[in-house]
Amino acid sequence: MKTLYLTLTVIVLLLLCTNLAQAQTNQTNLNQTELTKQFMGSWKCDFGNDTTFFMEGKLYGTGSEYNYNYAAKGKLFMEGKQLAGYDKKIDKIVYVNLEKGKDIEMLALWFTSTNKYIITSYSDIANPEKASFKFEGEFKSPNLFIEKLIINGKLLKTYTMTRVK
Repeated sequence: MKTLYLTLTVIVLLLLCTNLAQAQTNQTNLNQTELTKQFMGSWKCDFGNDTTFFMEGKLYGTGSEYNYNYAAKGKLFMEGKQLAGYDKKIDKIVYVNLEKGKDIEMLALWFTSTNKYIITSYSDIANPEKASFKFEGEFKSPNLFIEKLIINGKLLKTYTMTRVK
């Protein structure tokens, strides 16, 4: 009899947690696909030591495509591509990242407000607070956004991206 009560209690708690999680997800009513359009266009970030990051975002079908590269002293030393699309089951944008010379990587992005977002590994979306890495970004204007790289809960670096016209 105790086993039955314990089982029923666990089931009820799981149902309550599921309903609370769904309520929190739907509470924001943010159109993730529309908000990611802020990334469309050409962007640049200067890292110092003559190192620059360039990114170009374009709409592609129902998602988006990004090409990026890093250059130091005018010479390209790293480049990659991303393909992104909205997954309505998890209410997040899922990215596949392919960087030359590296393994494929899956990321997730979601807006927490109209100008703030989080990016982390796809495997960490259920608990981004405990992710080994994440970016917290904020659009300050249509031509400028800032990203904070957080590794193991500690701020490592802040990047400022400016739109290239």
